[in-house]
Amino acid sequence: VQLQASGGGLVQAGGSLRLSCAASGRTVSTYNMAWFRQGPGNERDFVAGITWAGDTIWYADSVRGRFTVSRDNAKNTVYLQMNNLKPEDTAVYYCAAGGRIKGDYWNAYPYWGQGTQVTVSS
Repeated sequence: VQLQASGGGLVQAGGSLRLSCAASGRTVSTYNMAWFRQGPGNERDFVAGITWAGDTIWYADSVRGRFTVSRDNAKNTVYLQMNNLKPEDTAVYYCAAGGRIKGDYWNAYPYWGQGTQVTVSS
């Protein structure tokens, strides 16, 4: 499975971005998917996850109510809608596939994309 994240950029605090994660090489329609982020000097932290059917979604407390994860299995793509962005959301965002339901630790996911930079200015 190859994952390609896109949609990052520079945005002011309070703004919005939508990240996409497109899969190729093999369908991800049967995989649970997740987004993680890693800021400078930080570990790779869990952001949001979604089951293969989209029927269970889980979020980190820091983004709940501001971020929304979704997926379109027909397009082999997972999305992360980020609203009301804050400077502390600045990080490289990664999509991952293959973890267990409610999984929130990076080493539980065997497949990773290359990351997309999100920078939120104050």
